[in-house]
Amino acid sequence: MDFETISAADFGASLRGLGLNLVVRDVQRSAAFLQDVFAMQAHRLSADFAIMTYGSEDKRQVFQLHADTTYGANPLLGLLPEAAPRGAGLEIRLYDSDPEQAVEALAKLPKDQREALTLLQEPSDKPHGLREAYILDYDGYAWVPSRPLA
Repeated sequence: MDFETISAADFGASLRGLGLNLVVRDVQRSAAFLQDVFAMQAHRLSADFAIMTYGSEDKRQVFQLHADTTYGANPLLGLLPEAAPRGAGLEIRLYDSDPEQAVEALAKLPKDQREALTLLQEPSDKPHGLREAYILDYDGYAWVPSRPLA
């Protein structure tokens, strides 16, 4: 599928399984964070929308970013907080991302971008067999790069 040229109707009809759509204040800023820290790809990137892909071609995961403005008739719009973090309680686990590499990439971001993000937990070994870090993005979503313990 060509994510750059597919129509909205054909893209929507192609989606299967579990879907993830994050409503964010600034689509372009959120997409840049995901590209810079987790090597994701942004497709159809605009101020209102992006198709995001994560992982290699054979294991690629697809999700979407939408701006508040695209949610005019959506029943969730009235529940979105104006200033508070939106993602409280949601962990977006990236099982194919090394936590050390993600934290290093986070540290290399320009200061003005980095200060708006939160490294909630440094990479650490967990009893459930993973090494993980917790990074809160601009909207308060928790991104958890994880890899199996050696």
